[in-house]
Amino acid sequence: MLGLTIAEWLFERFPQEPEGALSRRLNALVTGPVCAEVARELGVVPYLRLGKQAREDGAADSDNVLGDVIEALIGAYYLEHGFEAARAFVRKAWDDRVDVHTKAPKHPKSALQEWAAAHNRRAPEYEVVDRSGPNHSPRFKVKVAVGKLAEATGEGTSKQEAETAAAEALLQQLGG
Repeated sequence: MLGLTIAEWLFERFPQEPEGALSRRLNALVTGPVCAEVARELGVVPYLRLGKQAREDGAADSDNVLGDVIEALIGAYYLEHGFEAARAFVRKAWDDRVDVHTKAPKHPKSALQEWAAAHNRRAPEYEVVDRSGPNHSPRFKVKVAVGKLAEATGEGTSKQEAETAAAEALLQQLGG
């Protein structure tokens, strides 16, 4: 429901953009951290019913948990009120995010890959160097390296999020 609504909206809002740019916009808007941000703004945290261990582990502040909660809420809203109402809910909750970028954002991993190719370097290699936390609220630390030229690390609540943070850190280090 979320992906469909955002994809349709982006197609309406940016009809001249190529498919790749629309895809980057879509991916930037439906990530776990963005969904978690929306959940926090809507004030869902006090309504979460978590077990003792989950509370102690900080699940109420986990982007993974809050992202799943907002997606579940959207699904429930769709089942209870239908497609049009759910679409209106998503558009209202994401309204200030759709036009944030004047051009489609480039994902840091893609940008690092392009930087390496443009500078005749090896493709970036990612390695998980640490995983901690409980299964419902994991933390990952990832190292990315471009050959022996440079490396950086990043952390996140998913492997993908940590890889993205590492790529972003390495791009800043390389001035790209």
